[in-house]
Amino acid sequence: MAVQDGSYERLRAVGCADEVAYVQACLRLFFAPGVNAIDIHTDTPAPTISAISAAPTISGAPTISAANVADIARLNKVAVFLLKALKSAPIGAVPPELPAWLDTYRRRTMSMNAACIGDSMAIDRVLRESRVDFVFLKGPLQQHLLYGDHFMKPSGDVDILVSPAGFARARDALRAIGYEVAGKSRSVWWVRFLGEQHMVREDGARASTVDLHHRLQQPGSPSPRDTDGFLRRKREVMVAGAAMPIISAADTLLLSAISVAKAFFNREPCAGYVCDVRASASRLSEAEQQTVLDHAAEQGLADTLLLGLRAADVLLGAAGTMLSDRATRILARIDNADLFHMVVAPWLASLRWPQRRHVLWELCGREPVRYLAEAGWAASADLSRRIFERPATIEPARSEMIKIVRGAANHASER
Repeated sequence: MAVQDGSYERLRAVGCADEVAYVQACLRLFFAPGVNAIDIHTDTPAPTISAISAAPTISGAPTISAANVADIARLNKVAVFLLKALKSAPIGAVPPELPAWLDTYRRRTMSMNAACIGDSMAIDRVLRESRVDFVFLKGPLQQHLLYGDHFMKPSGDVDILVSPAGFARARDALRAIGYEVAGKSRSVWWVRFLGEQHMVREDGARASTVDLHHRLQQPGSPSPRDTDGFLRRKREVMVAGAAMPIISAADTLLLSAISVAKAFFNREPCAGYVCDVRASASRLSEAEQQTVLDHAAEQGLADTLLLGLRAADVLLGAAGTMLSDRATRILARIDNADLFHMVVAPWLASLRWPQRRHVLWELCGREPVRYLAEAGWAASADLSRRIFERPATIEPARSEMIKIVRGAANHASER
């Protein structure tokens, strides 16, 4: 569900083109610290940072608003990426208020994700004891595999995938350790069409939330043909001496691309998910790239994967791989500059968004039968939402607010 953050209107009003380019340049610096970001050939806005050596130079830093950079980084869930990229910047080359805000964001992310890991370990134990087949999605475990760091993006929820047959048993097991279904996710729309429920456990000063999934995409974008396959292909990672299940490397890339498509459908900023696409894809050999593309095709997600890959290329620079070459054809009517802004700054009034049915047609591989099935599912979901859901205004919790200069930059969790 799309949630329009209060910062959208403020960023739309001020424009913030320099700050958007600044965030892009920091992300390119993070992924390619030895490459001159300006020399990467693309028709996206010219980056502000140049990385010609270990010491990048930043042009126009005095004109950059730290408040706007903070909001853009927070909304895209890339603040820690910026913090790491800017560590080698010369003194005085970064907006004065920005490092302190980024450091505060990092410390709060560490606190949030450490609690998430603790919750995950408790959930792992109870689901194993209940003999529920499950796997963890996203979150600190995935971040460590992709970046060697559990604290790259804030994770306020523990995301778990189970099979539809095991959904009720998993829910009962979580209730045994104090979790209860959140009222908003009890409806038919949540359980049937979104394929998930939020479960919350109040634990003194903090609440622990589990997103229990049996589907992996919202109606309106193609869903995997075989969701149970994510369970069959799972791998294990060691956390504090315990082996915990997480999705495979190929499925991590697919899930990141699914998240990009979902954000694109909802017109939400998604640079954090695009970074995950690049981090996942960069680990693949050419043979593995073909294997992943074949795997995506089997799941009906080949074009969803290509959208994520093309978004990574326009944000971070073309990777020059077989997958990148294939990705240029997806949504070709949208030029690189517009796609870049749709990823990082979807609040811009100047953007001409494609109609959602056109996006769905492309993501379905222009296959009429698949398109009609997905479109029918989306229409049924929309009717159900209108019947069972009441609109609600969602405000950031006051405890999650971090203010900087003239703008509010609240600390949002990874969803």
